[in-house]
Amino acid sequence: MADALKIGVAGLGTVGAALVRILQQRSNALTLACGRAIVVKAVSARDKAKDRGIDISGMQWFSDPVDMAENADIDVFVELVGGSEGTADLSVRAALGRGLHVVTANKALLARCGVELAKLAEEKGLLLNYEAAVAGGIPVIKTLRESLTGNNFSRIYGIMNGTCNYILTKMEKEGLSFADCLKEAQRLGYAEADPAFDIEGNDTAHKLSILTTLAFGSEIAADKIYLEGITNISIEDIHAAADLGYRIKLLGVAQKTDSGIEQRVHPTMVPLDSVIAQVDGVTNAVALESDILGELLMVGPGAGGNATASAVLGDITDIAKSRPGAQDVPVLGRPAHLLEPYRQAEMQSHEGGYFIRLTVQDRTGVFASIATKMAENNISLESIVQHSKQPMVAGKPQTIILVTHATMEIAVRKAVDAIKHEGYLVGEPQMIRIERPKS
Repeated sequence: MADALKIGVAGLGTVGAALVRILQQRSNALTLACGRAIVVKAVSARDKAKDRGIDISGMQWFSDPVDMAENADIDVFVELVGGSEGTADLSVRAALGRGLHVVTANKALLARCGVELAKLAEEKGLLLNYEAAVAGGIPVIKTLRESLTGNNFSRIYGIMNGTCNYILTKMEKEGLSFADCLKEAQRLGYAEADPAFDIEGNDTAHKLSILTTLAFGSEIAADKIYLEGITNISIEDIHAAADLGYRIKLLGVAQKTDSGIEQRVHPTMVPLDSVIAQVDGVTNAVALESDILGELLMVGPGAGGNATASAVLGDITDIAKSRPGAQDVPVLGRPAHLLEPYRQAEMQSHEGGYFIRLTVQDRTGVFASIATKMAENNISLESIVQHSKQPMVAGKPQTIILVTHATMEIAVRKAVDAIKHEGYLVGEPQMIRIERPKS
């Protein structure tokens, strides 16, 4: 049997502690599966005395992850510190520079400098694994990087943030406001005290940028993503979507077009009878569309200690099973130096069109004016209806719901801007894209 694989774990939060616990509890089974033992030799965290429910007495302790990367007696450095800069970045670079394989769950780090780190790993013949960085326990990275080699991908989309999906699900099922659902998510630990990174779409954007590179062979371009969060979604939007046969989800979407790659993160209406519409709570889902396979939809836990630790463990066992030559699997699906420069496409027309909610003054000619502005921008309307859960009261502002056929983003925005200048709008209009997945 081969020598034991020696692991160093940086970060003993929920995921790190769960990982160490699983490695200790399932030591014998992992040895049989991998043909060698996997032993945690070193750990790093801020507080050594904290009770994490794991035994670290026989491990080297480091208060600084960089120090552990540079000096611990290990073969694999597992980075679970988080953050796109600082300690996480320095420790991963130190580990690769020293010749250690690296496993990370850090999507922010990969979104910022993943190509650079991939080049460093490949130059040294090292493995840089990151399954847990996207969609928690769903093995989407391995699927794209290895299992579906040879497929040409046209589109990737999915629910990649459990916090947002939980909030939107609770708004629909319990009729609560966004603010109330966010408070409940924070109470349950699904949302951070400062939830902006999740609810504004940044977390989904980081994950989407990684999947885009794996699918389309371009350099990571997290700063080239159209970004829109869920903070403006109201209970009125939730009700209107349901009445029209849709459910609102925050989706990350990347697709290849003739003019380049389009990446976008935004609230989206999906048909109630689609599979992705049934993905509730903190669950994630990722759909891959390709020429050979067609469409593959993967659904599973997107966060949490055990789900994320499971993905990290899978990366570690891949290293344990690897033999000379296994490191030839490119970090980002193809050799990092052969990734194509990212070419950003303009926002394309959308098959499902757009949902537009307008609150307007109750006066003669408003319907006709709205229809005219749409027609002037070559927008075909599927429907235009007066909509309200409350009884109509003469002279009070009224809600109008528009659903367009497929059209260009710029045309919709021009039409809405023109309507704004007519002087009968009350408050800001709401615009949500409609997607009609194949599933």
